[in-house]
Amino acid sequence: MTQIIAHRGNSAVAPENTLPAFAAAAFGGSDFIEIDLQVGGDGSAVVIHDASVDRTTDGAGIVAEMLATDMKYLDAGSWFDPAFAGTALPLFADVVDLLGRFPEVGLLLELKGAWRPEPTMAVLTQIREAGLTERVLAQSFEVDMLRTLQTLAPDLPRALLVREITGEALTTCAELGAVACNPSSASVIAEPSAVARVHDAGQQIFTWTSNDPDEWAPLVAAGVDGIITDRPDRLAGWLATQ
Repeated sequence: MTQIIAHRGNSAVAPENTLPAFAAAAFGGSDFIEIDLQVGGDGSAVVIHDASVDRTTDGAGIVAEMLATDMKYLDAGSWFDPAFAGTALPLFADVVDLLGRFPEVGLLLELKGAWRPEPTMAVLTQIREAGLTERVLAQSFEVDMLRTLQTLAPDLPRALLVREITGEALTTCAELGAVACNPSSASVIAEPSAVARVHDAGQQIFTWTSNDPDEWAPLVAAGVDGIITDRPDRLAGWLATQ
């Protein structure tokens, strides 16, 4: 069965990468919530996609140069809709707390960039202490980031993000001990046989990011394990009719 992965939460109905978007995804039947994690200037793990806070908050600045105490009080909701005014920019600890309320939902955790060992260990400790190791799939475009995870937390499932499935990508996934190799949806639609190649290599495949039945249909037909989407509610309804 194709799993539903809510891209930055249910980002069609609530501001991306915020607790309201994550809760909406969980209540809507998503199998996984996908989030982006950046490192703040004090080593804090901040849930935000961009390298700066400018696009999705009322603040300005580079995440890597800011303190958690400053970012925590930014308004991360007004840009989306006035109804979400005052919505906080989450820290990873906030997401861990939310997952405790939804034990059936997994977390697809994208680590942006290459992290230093100290903040990486802090996140890994939070995951382990909350008993979430088996519910978290950590992914990254950065091979070095996944190598760090492989060393520090070999029991944490890992996935490599790629533009398309190539022989080199599959070899790298095998070397990293990755359980999934996650390409763009467009690449799989163009080459459906890529799914079988990933499965033959013993890995799963979750594609990014598709929001329309015209794309979901060929992906499901190709046999992908999951679809990352901004519209998890629509995908759930569509899958129920197939």
